[in-house]
Amino acid sequence: MHFGRRLFEFSVPALVAVAVTGCAGVLHFQSTQVVSRPRTQVIKPSETLYSIAWHYGLDYHVLAAWNGIKPPYTIYPGQRLILYPPRRRAVNAPSPEHRGRRAIARGSPLSKSAVTSVSAHENPGPRATSPAPHWLWPARGKVIASYGKPRFAKQGILIDGSLGEPIRAAAAGTVVYAGSALAGYGRLIIIKHNDEWLSAYGHNQRLLVREGERVQAGEQIAKMGQLPDGTSALYFEIRRDGTPLNPLHFLPKSR
Repeated sequence: MHFGRRLFEFSVPALVAVAVTGCAGVLHFQSTQVVSRPRTQVIKPSETLYSIAWHYGLDYHVLAAWNGIKPPYTIYPGQRLILYPPRRRAVNAPSPEHRGRRAIARGSPLSKSAVTSVSAHENPGPRATSPAPHWLWPARGKVIASYGKPRFAKQGILIDGSLGEPIRAAAAGTVVYAGSALAGYGRLIIIKHNDEWLSAYGHNQRLLVREGERVQAGEQIAKMGQLPDGTSALYFEIRRDGTPLNPLHFLPKSR
């Protein structure tokens, strides 16, 4: 099953915003990485709403709300997305007795019923909390780079192993990205587990699943590949509502 034109790709250089400071247009990460965020972005064939939200450290629900996009969040090449909350604007809504006449003169007070705004699209509002998945280790090796540390693992962890060994889904879910167009992650898989939780598996030798495919916890999804320095390892990341979390706080203590 497919979810539209590459509906669920992610654009994932190592870059989820944990804290946002400074002037508009620049995100400052706790890991000291900086990613420039333009005001708008024209969608390329390899991008989706999920990929763009991931790239800029945004919750995909919020990005969808800013752009008035409803589930299943389909976007199209050439479409322009705004990457910041839309500006509020007041719209004059004249009462029936004023219909057909000129709008209220500038500076005239407007009643509450005569004012609307785009604020409803600035934030999707509260939603039901999704339970955390029951996580499994995606690979058998030891952790060779912890969360927040250098060496290709600032937003996740590195698990070592042998070239070609199985990489498994850490929890059941739907594959929302499977490709190699994302700078810094090699061949990458991202799984959506529910409305809040996502996991990512990078630097694979070979991908064994496609976008839109449902996978079970522990199911093999890829073969282990190599980091840019030639080390055989898996890059693994967990995010909740667009925020990266330390996987070691969720993975079982024993395997």
